[in-house]
Amino acid sequence: MNFKGFILRLLEIKNPDTHYLTPVNLFSVLFSLTLEALNVDALSIKIPSLCLRTPERRNPAQLRRVLLLFVFLSGSLTVSESGRYSVTEEKEGGFLIANLAKDLGLRVGELAERRAHIVSKGRKQHLQLNHQTGDLLLKEKLDREELCGLTEPCLLDFQVLLQNPMQLFTNELQVIDVNDHSPVFLENEMQLKILESSLPGTTFPLGNAEDLDVGRNSLQNYKIIPNSHFHVLTRSRRDGRKYPELVLDKALDREEQSELRLTLIALDGGSPPRSGTAQIHILVLDINDHAPVFSQSLYEVQVLENSPLNSVIVTVSANDLDTESYGTIAYAFSHASEETRNTFQLNPVTGDIQLVKYLDFEVINTYEVDIEAKDGGGLSGKSTVIIQVGDVNDNPPELTLSSVNSPIPENSLETLVAIFSISDPDSGDNGKMMCSIEDDLPFFLNPPTDNFYTLVSKEALDREKRDQYNVTITVTDLGTPRLKTQHTITVWISDVNDNAPTFNTTSYTLYIRENNSPALHIGSVSATDRDSGTNAQITYSLLPPQDPHLPFASLVSINADNGHLFALRSLDYEALQAFEFRVVAADAGSPALSSEALVRMVVVDDNDNSPFVLYPLQNSSALCTDLVPRAAEVGYLVTKVVAVDSDSGQNAWLSYQLLKATEPGLFSVWAHNGEVRTARLLSERDPAKHRLVVLVKDNGEPPMSTTVTLHILLVDSFQQPYLLLPEVTRDKTQTDSITVYLIVALASVSSLFLFSVLVFVAVQLCRRNRATPMLEGHFPGHLMDVSGTRTLPQSYQYEVCLMGDSGINEFKFLKPNIPSGLFQDTEQDYKQEENSNYRNSLGFH
Repeated sequence: MNFKGFILRLLEIKNPDTHYLTPVNLFSVLFSLTLEALNVDALSIKIPSLCLRTPERRNPAQLRRVLLLFVFLSGSLTVSESGRYSVTEEKEGGFLIANLAKDLGLRVGELAERRAHIVSKGRKQHLQLNHQTGDLLLKEKLDREELCGLTEPCLLDFQVLLQNPMQLFTNELQVIDVNDHSPVFLENEMQLKILESSLPGTTFPLGNAEDLDVGRNSLQNYKIIPNSHFHVLTRSRRDGRKYPELVLDKALDREEQSELRLTLIALDGGSPPRSGTAQIHILVLDINDHAPVFSQSLYEVQVLENSPLNSVIVTVSANDLDTESYGTIAYAFSHASEETRNTFQLNPVTGDIQLVKYLDFEVINTYEVDIEAKDGGGLSGKSTVIIQVGDVNDNPPELTLSSVNSPIPENSLETLVAIFSISDPDSGDNGKMMCSIEDDLPFFLNPPTDNFYTLVSKEALDREKRDQYNVTITVTDLGTPRLKTQHTITVWISDVNDNAPTFNTTSYTLYIRENNSPALHIGSVSATDRDSGTNAQITYSLLPPQDPHLPFASLVSINADNGHLFALRSLDYEALQAFEFRVVAADAGSPALSSEALVRMVVVDDNDNSPFVLYPLQNSSALCTDLVPRAAEVGYLVTKVVAVDSDSGQNAWLSYQLLKATEPGLFSVWAHNGEVRTARLLSERDPAKHRLVVLVKDNGEPPMSTTVTLHILLVDSFQQPYLLLPEVTRDKTQTDSITVYLIVALASVSSLFLFSVLVFVAVQLCRRNRATPMLEGHFPGHLMDVSGTRTLPQSYQYEVCLMGDSGINEFKFLKPNIPSGLFQDTEQDYKQEENSNYRNSLGFH
C-alpha cells in the first residue's frame, strides 16, 4: 500500500455516532493499517478495542493536526517483534515448525545475506534454520518430560539473530504434551490394616501413582475392583497431583472375612486413556480406638541448597494414647515422589528427616512431603512438611558464543570480532552480571542488548608486531561470594604485503675445498620476511656478475626455494682463489618486494700436489755426483735438496728425511732445509761411493711425498790425481802367493782409474774461475708463486764451485742468483749456523 492509498483509507473511516474520526479511533485505525502494511495478522495480537465515542464534532483543521502529530510520532516508533510457536513432542528431526522469513517480513535470501542464525540458551540447540527457504525446523526429536518435567506450559526460549545490521527477535517454542506415559504406582502392592470397628465413611490413604505427562494426559482419577465394601475418592494436592483415598462403605466383620484383596486402577485423561494398577491387601484387625496425632499438622522449614549430606532437616513427632503395640508409632513418607524419596530419608522411629542428596535451587526450589504415622494397630495420622530451598551463589555465569570473525585484516578499523550472550541461573543479586575485557587490548565491548554483547576492534592492527590476540572475556555475578567465568577468544590478524625480505647479514663468506665434486652443496643464504602466507614466500636468484669475463653461470647455482648454493663444477685453487656474486631474495606478494646480499666464495687449498724437487734434477740423463773429502769434519755440508710445493699453507710446508743410505749413520739430512751433512768423521774403511735416498714430504692431510736419489763420492782431496775404485779394498791377508795374472789385472785397472781421475781433475780446474752454469730442466708452470706463500720461485739458480784449498768451507752451495733478496736472511742465518757448527768439535746434531 502506497502513502496516497494509506491516507484515502483514513479518510474513508467514520465514527458511527459522530460521522467524524476521533483521535483515539485514528490511533486504532493507524495501528491496524500498520499491522496490515507489515503483513501481521491482527488476530494473533491481543489489542484492546478502542471504541470511545466523542459527542462533539471535530473540524478538518483539528483532524489534520492529529494526522501530522501521528506522522511525527510514527517516525520515531520502534517495533519490538516477538512470537510463540508450538510443536508436539516426539516429532522427528527436520519437522517444519514455521516459516521465519514470512513471519519476520523478510525476503528468503535476506536471511543468508544478514547471516541469520538461531541462538538458544545453553549448549544444546534444538532448532535449526534453513537459509534457502526460511523454514524453522526441528534439529532433533523433543521429549517434553525431559525438557520441562511437570512444568506447564513447556516453553523453550530462542532468539533469531540477524547481523549486518544487527537485529534480535525473541521467540518462544511451546512443546505440547502427548499421552506417551502410563500412570505408574510407586508400590505395586499395598497392605492396609483396618479395624473391624471402623465405621462406614472412614477413609484410608493409599499409595499414589505418578504420570510424567501433564494436563489432560496426566493422571485424572482412581477406581477399584471389586467394590462391595469400598470405593475410592480422588483427592488433589496443592501442586495439582492426585492421590487416592479408600472409603469404607460397609462395616467389616473379621469373623466373616479377615482379608480382602482389591485392585487399584489409576487412569489418565488421554485419548485413548492409559492406566496403571496396584494390588491392595487388607487385613481386618481387632479394635484400636486411638490413632496417632502429630504435634503439628504443617511443618515449614527453609534449607540452603549447599547444606551438607546426612544433616537433619526437621524432626516430626506424633503421639498415640494407646498402649503396647497399638501405641507404637512408625513414620513413613506418604504420596512421596521418587525425587523426594531420593533426596530425603525419614527415620521411622525418631521422625528425623535427613538430607541424602544435594539440593539444587535451580532445579527444584520447594518440596511438599506428606508424613504418615502408623501405630501397631493400623491406625495412622498425617502431617505435611514444606521444605523451601534457599538459593546460594553456586552457579557461575554462563557465556554462549554466537559468532567469531577471525582472522581480521591488519589494516581494518572497527571490525566486528565476536557476538556472545551471558546468563546466570541463580536468582536475585546472584543472577546479576557484569562483563569486561582487558584494558590493554585494541578491542572494546559494545553495550549489551538482551545480554548480547559485540566485541569490536578499535584501531588499526599490525600483524608483524602481533599476529594474534587472546581476548579473555570475564563475566562476574554480583552474588556473595562473587563467581566469575572467563572465556578466551583467539583473534588472528591476517597479513598484507608491507615488509620486504631481509637477509640475516648483508654479506656472506663461504669456503669450499678445491677438487670438489660437481653439484656439491657449499652453503646457504637465508632471508626472512615478517609477512605471512604468500607475502612471506621467498624466491632466491643470482644477479649477473659485474665482470663479464668471469664464467659465473658455470660455477655456482642457487635453489630458488631454500637459498642453498651448489658448485656446478670442480674448482682449482691454483687457478681461482676467490670470487664474489650477489643474491636477490623476492617475496610473492603483490607488488613483490626484494633485497640483496653479497656472497664471497673462498676456495680452500687441498693437498693435491706432491713436492717437486728442484735440485738435484731427477730427469737428467747424467747423474749428478757430489764430492766429499775424507778429511771432512763432522757437520760438513755435502749438498742440499731443494724442493717446492704448489699448494699453500701447511700443505706446502716441506720436511726432509733420509730414507735409505749405503752406509747408515755416515750422513744426516736436516728435516727443515734439506741440507745433507756428515754425521761422523770419515775413515779409510768407508766405501768411496754412496747412494742416498731422501724423502721429501709436505705437511698436508694426508701428506704427499716424493724421493730424490743423491750420489756421493768420497775423495782424499780435490787435488789428488787419481781416485781409487770403490771395488778395490786392501786385503791385509794378501799373501805373497799372488799370481802374475792377478798383478797384471790390478795394474790395468789402476791405470784406467788414474786416467779417469786426471780427466775429472782437469775438467774441474778448467771450471774453477767461472760460475757454475744454471741448472737446466723443465719446471712446471703451475709452480709460479702468485700469492707469496710458496716455498721457492721458479727462477732460482744454483752455483757449485770446487775450491783450490782444502777445508770445510771449500764447498760453496746454493747461492741464489736473483737480486730480490728473497733468501737473504735465510742465507745469513745459515752461514752463521754453519760456522758455529764447524767450530764445534763435539759433532753434528
